[in-house]
Formats: sequence, structure tokens, C-alpha cells
Amino acid sequence: MFATLSDRLADTFKNLRGKGRLSEADIDATAREIRIALLEADVALPVVKEFVGAVKERARGEEVSGALNPAQQIVKIVNEELVNILGGETRRLRYAKTGPTVIMLAGLQGAGKTTLAAKLALWLKDQDKTPLLVAADLQRPNAVKQLQVNGERVGVPVFAPEPGNGVGDPVAVARASVAEAKRTLHDVVIIDTAGRLGVDAELMRQAADIRDAVNPDEVLFVVDAMIGQDAVTTAQAFLSGVGYDGVVLTKLDGDARGGAALSIAAITGKPVMFASAGEKMTDFDLFHPDRMASRILDMGDMLTLIEQAEKAFDAETSAKAAEKLLGGKGDFTLDDFMQQMQQLRKLGSMTKIMGMLPGMGQYREQLENFDERELDRIQAIISSMTPAERANPKIIDGSRRARISKGSGTTVADVNQLVDRFFEARKMMQQMARGGMPGMPGMPGMPGMGGGKKGKTAPKKGKAKRGSGNPAKAAQQKAAAAKAGKAALAPGAAAEGFDYEQAAAALDLPKDFSKFLK
Repeated sequence: MFATLSDRLADTFKNLRGKGRLSEADIDATAREIRIALLEADVALPVVKEFVGAVKERARGEEVSGALNPAQQIVKIVNEELVNILGGETRRLRYAKTGPTVIMLAGLQGAGKTTLAAKLALWLKDQDKTPLLVAADLQRPNAVKQLQVNGERVGVPVFAPEPGNGVGDPVAVARASVAEAKRTLHDVVIIDTAGRLGVDAELMRQAADIRDAVNPDEVLFVVDAMIGQDAVTTAQAFLSGVGYDGVVLTKLDGDARGGAALSIAAITGKPVMFASAGEKMTDFDLFHPDRMASRILDMGDMLTLIEQAEKAFDAETSAKAAEKLLGGKGDFTLDDFMQQMQQLRKLGSMTKIMGMLPGMGQYREQLENFDERELDRIQAIISSMTPAERANPKIIDGSRRARISKGSGTTVADVNQLVDRFFEARKMMQQMARGGMPGMPGMPGMPGMGGGKKGKTAPKKGKAKRGSGNPAKAAQQKAAAAKAGKAALAPGAAAEGFDYEQAAAALDLPKDFSKFLK
């Protein structure tokens, strides 16, 4: 959703690289680019003015003028100001001390309240709660049926005494649901209310009546993040007409500009509490302002990725796979590889997963063009192999590859590519499991990069210094070079003009660490 904004901000920060100090002109030009980027993203004008003003004021302060790297300091300021306008801190649900916690959902028709009610119920189940869904939207056709279907999908009961489709009293249903929750020992009640195509008096009156009847602990305003500036107008109307405690953003996975997410919290003063970013019932979580700001600035969202991995991955299976990798005896087989791939797919699409990694904004086009069916083809190829072939891919010869390609509906080239990639991936994962990375000094890796197998080294640029053609003079030069080498390797020896203390400080090493550099 924030792709355009991320790209514009990234281009703005690129122009600051290499500058030792920022002038007034640099700050003004940067502020202008940020203002344009926010306005193009549909961020409300008052929010843009406040944001840009805060960035310019801090950019002129000592924190930038005295900084070693002004460009990085500007990024830090923009990140902190983005967190501020997104709400500052993560706002969590307040639960009732006694009796069931009542959560009321309000918003316009089409915002996704009914689907979001089921997503919230599933999220609460994962928090060890026992929610009850309440079908109080008796106006929209089949709204009650839709909630019942969604409730069945997430395994949460639905209280629906009225058929809906214009029949029944939503206030009475909401009131009765609290008593039903107490009787059936449910500790959270989620009330799905009716919406309208636009804000009107009848919508506000009905929502206010339900609120007064059940006295909810949390009133959540559900808004479609794709509707742009109208989201802010609607949010203000509901705030004055009904009142709410927090905002839930839906359809954050859309391709709209997403300015609503950056505007609502700043204008209404109410925090964004949850965000829905997908069609699956699991595509729902708490809204973290700091993580969202990090995504916008293409710094990734590793915390969310780790949290999702902890939920999706089987710890025992992953531990066994890691043990095989650490063994280094080739015990990690194609069966293990497929198990790990299946666990990875539980996290969602590869595009979504890769998008959470820092710096992936520059590969956005490649990620968007990634064919998710490629994973299905890999699974089909592995499934077409015999147990012996999966355990030891080295035995897969030409005839076996032809048989596997026919069984999986792929080509021999696809099979060859998979087997080759598997051996490369296994080698890389073994190095990573042992704490090393290819090409790192002292680690097994690429030739000429330190460690690794001996091989041809890349030719050095420029001409090498040649020795004298006179044998006596050449011997003299060789002896002098050997003497200089011994002196350099002698304990306590230092290169002339090299300050180890200064080097340690520049590398930001611990105190007294410089002695290890000598």
C-alpha cells in the first residue's frame, strides 16, 4: 500500500548521501520532497504541514549539524515523526475486570466489519480468550449468514436470534448477547453492527443506541484504508456522532496510496489498534506504529516476521533440521527441505514475507512478478521422487530425471535446476548454521575472500611492482622485504602513523578493545 510513498522517500534520502553537512537549501529541498510524497499518498493536509514542520525544525537543530552522517540522521528524524503521527505506541485492548468484555464494531457498509469481526475473534482465541460473535447487522442482506459462515471458519459461536434482512431489533439483540455470554461463560463479546453507504442520522442513532444498551468496554471504528481522504472525514463524523476508542484499518494489502493510515490517528487523536492486510482469517494483528514506519522507510519489519514464524513453525521439526545441517554430513535431505518449505508457506505468500526484510523495496518489481506456483512445482518434483532419491539426490541420473519430470508434469531442465539449487542451498545453510557466511573473512566461502578452498584469485588492478633485473640487487631487495615483513609481524609492532586507539574508537568497539588490534 505504501509503495509509492516508500519509493519517493527513498529517492529523497539518496540525494543526501555523501554530504558532510546539510545547508539550509538542502533541508528546504528535502522538506519539499517529503511534502510532495505525503500529499501524493493522500495524507491529510494538516498532518502534512505538521509533519514537515517538525522535520524541518529538528533538521536545523544541533542533532543534525553535529552529526557524523546527516543523511542517516534525517532518516532517523523522519522515522520518529512517522511513529508519532501513527500514534506513537501500540495500543492494546482493555479487558473488563468482571463479566464479559464487550467490543462493538462500527463503520460504513463495505469497510469489512463482518469479516473483521471473525478475524478479531480468531485473534482473541489465540490470546486464550473465549469470544462470542453477535449478529446485530440486521439490515444488510445476508449479513447474519455471512457472520455465521465466518464464525464456523474460525471456530467461534455466533449469537444470531434474528434472521436479519431487515427483520429484528439490533438493540435488543445486542442487549441479549451480553446475558447470553454470561450464561455460556464467554469472556469476550464482539458485536457486528450495521453500516450505511454514507454517514446519516439513522446510522448514528442506531449505533449510539447499541452503545448505550451494552455499555461496551471498547468501541472500534472500522475503516477501509483504500478510500483516501474520505476515511478522515468519516472518522471525524463517527467520533462526534457515536464516539470510539480506537481505529481498525482494513485492506492494508491494497494498492491504494494509504494516506488514511497516516492521517486518522493524528487528526482524531484516537489510536489505530488493529490492521487487516489480507483475505485470510489470520491476516490480522495489532497495529505497531514503529513497525509500520519502518516498513514505509524500507527498513523491514523483522519483529513481525519473527512473531509469525514462531506461530507457524514447528519447533521440534526445525530443531531436527538444524541438527542435520550442523552435522555437515549431508543428512539434510529433500524431505527435510520440503518440510521446511511447507512451514514457510504457512507464513503467507513469499512476496509478503520478503517484503518484511530490510532493503527489499528496490526489488519490489521482481517480488510482485514472483509466481507463487513455483513452490507448487518444486513440491510436485520432490513428491515424484522415490524415498531413496529424496534421501540421496546424488543418485538421480539422466533416466531418473526423465521419469521424475514426467511424473511431476515438468521438464528435465526443471528437475536439474531443483537438484542443483538444493545442493547449493544446503551448503549455504550449513555455513549459516555454523555461524559463517559465504565470502566472510576466515569463513568457508568464495575463493579470494578469506577462508574457503584455494582457487584462482581475481587479477589485481594495475601493474605489480617488478624486481630488479640485476641478480645481486634483486637478492638485496628480497632480503630487505623479508626484514620488513618480520618487523611488521613482531609483537607490539605498529604501522607507521597508524593509531590503534583511534581505529578502535572509529569502529565503535568496546573500551580497551584496541589492544587486540595490535
